[in-house]
Amino acid sequence: MTATEHSQNLINVAAQAAADKLAHDIIAFDVSDVLSITDAFLIASAANDRQVKSIAEEIEDQLREQLDIKPVRREGEREGRWILLDYLDIVVHVQHSEERSFYSLDRLWKDCPELPIPADALGTRNRPESVLTDLAGNATGEADEVTEDAS
Repeated sequence: MTATEHSQNLINVAAQAAADKLAHDIIAFDVSDVLSITDAFLIASAANDRQVKSIAEEIEDQLREQLDIKPVRREGEREGRWILLDYLDIVVHVQHSEERSFYSLDRLWKDCPELPIPADALGTRNRPESVLTDLAGNATGEADEVTEDAS
């Protein structure tokens, strides 16, 4: 069994929303052959708690606006280190970089096929974690730029 077209549409919208809020290392796995509870996982990372929250909110907003769908469950918002959004057909994991490294979901699901994601999201695999963001999660520059400006 493979992920449905509906699941792929959800993944595309969620991945683009994450990329728009400067998530890094966005990846989607088709887990439909090994799990009966969902078709796909989307995993994205951020360098700080504030950005984790911002990315999760943007994913939620875009899925609601574009596809009129809300998560059936949302966990981890208070801590902001790992937010899980459960849409039944897909599960979105937005993790702080440290949690992503520690729990290594990528390695756990590496035997599952990767799902295609938009080019913007695919390009985040090389995005540095040092991108600075404002309170809304928008890029404001690189950490090195701030250091150079302060000199």
